[in-house]
Order: sequence, then C-alpha cells, then structure tokens
Amino acid sequence: MRQPSFFKALFLLISVLFLTRCDVLRDLTTERPRGVDSKEAALRRDIVDYAQRYEGKILTPAKILLPGLIAPGLLYFVMKEYGIMLSPSSKDQSIQGRSIPVDKAMPGDLIFFRRSASEPVFHVSLVIENDGKSLWVVHSTTSRGVIQEDLLASSYWKPKIYSARDVISGR
Repeated sequence: MRQPSFFKALFLLISVLFLTRCDVLRDLTTERPRGVDSKEAALRRDIVDYAQRYEGKILTPAKILLPGLIAPGLLYFVMKEYGIMLSPSSKDQSIQGRSIPVDKAMPGDLIFFRRSASEPVFHVSLVIENDGKSLWVVHSTTSRGVIQEDLLASSYWKPKIYSARDVISGR
C-alpha cells in the first residue's frame, strides 16, 4: 500500500521540476560576478557596453564630437545615463561610492590614478574586465580620445594606479 504513495510523490516531484524548467538547478550553475546579483550584473554589463560605444571618439559633455572631454566627464556622462550621479571631477569621484581593492574590481567599477603619493587624483577609468592577470578599462585620453587598455600591461598607467571604487552596488 505504501508503494503507490511513494511513486505518486516521486512522480509529483519530477513533474514539479520539469514544470519549473529546473530554475532551482539553473540558479546553482549560472555564472555571476563575485557577490553580485543578476540585476546588478546586468547593470554593470550595460554600463560597460554604453561606455565602450564611445571608443575612438573625442567627446564633450554636450555629446559634440570635439576635443575636451576628460576622463571624469566621460564617466559622469555614462553613469548619469543609468541614474548614478557622479561628480564631474576625478578627485571628487575618488571618494564617491565604496572603496574596494583594485584586484577585486569588477566591470563598472572605477580605477583612480595619481602621479605620486603627494599629488591628488588626476585621472579615472572604468573597469571592463579583471581576470587577475589583466585589468582592462575604458577611459578618455586627451591625445587618443576614448580607448580601451590593459592597465597591468601599461608601463605608463600601472605605476600610477591609486585606488578603486564601487559606485554601483547597493542601488
């Protein structure tokens, strides 16, 4: 008498799993950035994709293709599109959000630069990818416009890396 109940319960369990398309199991195997929920991960991807659209362009805050937009202006403009308000100054941006270790920076986080320990922050970039061996960013340069670059492979930028900030988490 107990066997039919067991088989009914087993059948019911299998049916539920198939009807829910195994969502529970999919959540266990879906790869996500460290400590980031899927909504935040999507926001980070969107921000990076939006910033990358400007590669090769020299921009102004008014979106006119003329020289003049320095790196903090690019990030101010990009983040504003997603409701994240940053200062237009890299020095001020360097204290916004939450401080994080540079080696833990994720796509959408900001990397700041100083020329020396006694000088203020002078530049900022947006993390595209960080795999521990390379740290790809997008940033606006005066001479080359908006570019993508591996900071860890750059003899110019690598020694100037100062800090990283997360301005996305918790939104």
